[in-house]
Amino acid sequence: MDVTAEMDTTAEPAALYAWVDDLARYPEWLGLVTRAQPVEAHPDDEGPAWSIDLRGHLGPLARAKRLRMVRTVHDDPHHVAFERRERDGRDHAPWVLRGEVVAGPDGARLVMVLHYGGAWFGPVLERLLGDEIDRSRPRLAALVSG
Repeated sequence: MDVTAEMDTTAEPAALYAWVDDLARYPEWLGLVTRAQPVEAHPDDEGPAWSIDLRGHLGPLARAKRLRMVRTVHDDPHHVAFERRERDGRDHAPWVLRGEVVAGPDGARLVMVLHYGGAWFGPVLERLLGDEIDRSRPRLAALVSG
């Protein structure tokens, strides 16, 4: 599954990038991420790592998931990427989140793409993500604007 979300803001690109390049800030604006704590990076990690908790509700259904994510791209203030990198020796479905901040004449545009290669929640996850993306845009815009 691949989900793309876009958002325009009047903020400077660097201000917007600061909110998407650190997973610890995501719980402030993305309700699906209920916790994001920095964790010790492994020597093979390309960048810093976080333990994040995802929690989603759709009607009476609720689901939670904990992931270890590593920042694999850090091209400030343009590109960022995070990938699931568990250290428990088991195979896990891939989660990849990519963000791009593009400067425009009146501010910046954010394009984020989430790739999920598993069956967690199946097609319900797309609906859940779509609803949460719609709710997150105004929260992120308000935080970026200060």
